[in-house]
Amino acid sequence: MKIAISLLVLPLALSVAACGDTWGERAVTGGGIGAGTGLAVGAIAGWPLVAPVLVGTAVGAGIGAATTPKK
Repeated sequence: MKIAISLLVLPLALSVAACGDTWGERAVTGGGIGAGTGLAVGAIAGWPLVAPVLVGTAVGAGIGAATTPKK
């Protein structure tokens, strides 16, 4: 059951990954998506929730900022 839920959360998170046009917007939305994904993974795995949320936020913000399109 946990694996099935995980397989549903990942595509949902990726479907909204391209939100925002500027560097800041993409960093904030990426951080929010990462935090939600980290929370879901931590809850499904039964881990304490703070660490996965912090890691997800940092990774999501970094990826969002790094993938800003050049105009």
